[in-house]
Amino acid sequence: MVKAVWNDTVIAESDDTVVVENNYYFPLSAVSAGVLSPSATTSGCPWKGTANYYSVTAGGKTNADAAWYYAEPKAAAAEIKGRVAFWKGVKVSG
Repeated sequence: MVKAVWNDTVIAESDDTVVVENNYYFPLSAVSAGVLSPSATTSGCPWKGTANYYSVTAGGKTNADAAWYYAEPKAAAAEIKGRVAFWKGVKVSG
């Protein structure tokens, strides 16, 4: 079971993760309700496409842009559609 923890709170947990470039992508259904809020931030990857971001809120604190996803990934990254990954202090461990 892979877990994502931030601010001493488990924010995602799943046996169904996909690892791409050393990042664990969790199904959106594995993320705790109310943890993610949309951000206007985007970035680009030449082979995955345009990343969109979420801010993560847990334990009364918000971590801006601490999660990302590809709404319409390029064909080479199709396996991460509908999934989210974390960074910026979110600890992911299996």
